[in-house]
Amino acid sequence: MRSKPVADHTPDRPLYDLIELFFFAYRDFVGDPDRILEQYGFGRAHHRVLHFVDRNPGLTIAALLDILRITKQSLNRVLKELLEKGYVEQRAGLTDRRQRLLYPTPRGKALAVDLARLQTQRIARALEETGLDAEAAAKRFLAAMIEPAERPTVARLSHHDDEDGA
Repeated sequence: MRSKPVADHTPDRPLYDLIELFFFAYRDFVGDPDRILEQYGFGRAHHRVLHFVDRNPGLTIAALLDILRITKQSLNRVLKELLEKGYVEQRAGLTDRRQRLLYPTPRGKALAVDLARLQTQRIARALEETGLDAEAAAKRFLAAMIEPAERPTVARLSHHDDEDGA
């Protein structure tokens, strides 16, 4: 189902209104968890690592690097803090003992869920204010923002069929 082309959009005329709304929406979306993470001495990188480890227990470091698209050095610093403070644990792979698999600890899962609930409140409010079919439209829009070649991987990682968020 295609909608009409975006009005006033040409290569010479950027969609500044949408670009700026996107920046402000992202600022507030991550700002809610930032305030909680600060109490733990964590930042956004910690949040992203904890989120994906919680949502994908047994994730390899290589897969996490691919998801986050950060350097191994950046991940190592953040992961070391999460491991030392007891939010993530590392286990050897079952078939390859050299492989390091990441799992949330109970306290890591609790923090990840608390942060997700906070962000869910903001999303739910926005969807309610937007109206009928807002969730489906938002999913279509956000999926369309992702590079086409990456969409199958993102769909697999984001557990689209999870109804309860578990």
